[in-house]
Amino acid sequence: MALDPIAVAIPAFFGLIGLEILAARLRGVEVYRFADAITDLSCGISSQVTGVFAKLVIFLPYLWLYDHRLLTLEGFTGHVVAFLGVDCAYYWWHRWTHEVNLGWTTHVVHHQSEEYNLAVALRQSITSSWSSWPFYLPLALLGVSPWVYGLHTALNTLYQFWIHTELVRSTGPLEWVLNTPSHHRVHHATNPQYLDKNYAGVLIIWDRMFGTFEAEVEEPVYGTVKPLGSFNPLWANVWYAWMLVQDSLRAPSLGQALKVWWAHPGWRPDGLPPYPQPKPVTRDGQVKYAPETSSRLTAYVAAQFVPVAVALVTLLVVKETASFLVMGAFALPILLANLTWGGLLEDRTWAMPLELARLALSGLLVGWAALALDQPWALAGVALWTTGSTLALLWPQSPSTRPA
Repeated sequence: MALDPIAVAIPAFFGLIGLEILAARLRGVEVYRFADAITDLSCGISSQVTGVFAKLVIFLPYLWLYDHRLLTLEGFTGHVVAFLGVDCAYYWWHRWTHEVNLGWTTHVVHHQSEEYNLAVALRQSITSSWSSWPFYLPLALLGVSPWVYGLHTALNTLYQFWIHTELVRSTGPLEWVLNTPSHHRVHHATNPQYLDKNYAGVLIIWDRMFGTFEAEVEEPVYGTVKPLGSFNPLWANVWYAWMLVQDSLRAPSLGQALKVWWAHPGWRPDGLPPYPQPKPVTRDGQVKYAPETSSRLTAYVAAQFVPVAVALVTLLVVKETASFLVMGAFALPILLANLTWGGLLEDRTWAMPLELARLALSGLLVGWAALALDQPWALAGVALWTTGSTLALLWPQSPSTRPA
């Protein structure tokens, strides 16, 4: 069974995030906020879980075109074409997601964090893979095998993890050729001169060639021009699309209702007030979304993250051999966890009962999946964890630990 490179890399991701936190503290700077980071990771987990099922469908057109390929590229040549082709296709997909509203609905999630750190690299939309696959189809006609294509898309994604950091200021001469933390900080910034710049995946040469390069000069301020204002990963994924639906319904004509989806982000139909134009911003003037959360609740969510991460890695490892029922038994409680964490951190009234329901459902489904995978030893662990988590959640909270 071929292992998913992303699944293999997940422990390394978490280890490097820990090192970044440590390095930042040694430098006397803070680059993480717990609730923001948990939302980043929740979005990434949701993206990986839904991607397991999406790839079963969206990979089929590539396979069909490869069967009707014009060329056959093998060996070193195939890898060179795949590396350059994947990276160039990523540039154009990435540029499309920023310059067309429909694309922005599938990518805005990645830009919503008001921090910039390695956890942000994992913050991805559940619809990204659905929007990106057509851009890679020419590689199938050129004869890049599905295996080589899959390898290079994974490597392209893995490369982009390390560039989401403020701790690496410059890489010297490599800045001319590679996408680096400095170049990508520009891409994530809301400073007016930085908007819609530096779309590269691995090679910054595409931005230099096609006129979208901007060097980092002014200190970047992160987030989106219109802030999300939520730690709910589900809302993060549907928020912008919902705004477009509302604009479409208010449009004075069918033509303008359709244009909403193909216009540049920020365009609105006649009769609707324009969105605020990007203004010069500074970090000192930025007001970040930060509802207060008790330390005990923070500890609870952090503890719950561990088994969910383990369940995700398990799902990615067994996805090629497990049945849909087994995969669903892992996927559903993972997705529910992502939803309830955001609600708990925002003190939503629905979050507590939904979290209790998730714990019960998780115990049943993961226990059943453990038996289906012939791992009966896991049942005791599942029962113990579910019971302990329920007691921790229901245990009366002293006034001193409640948020003000």
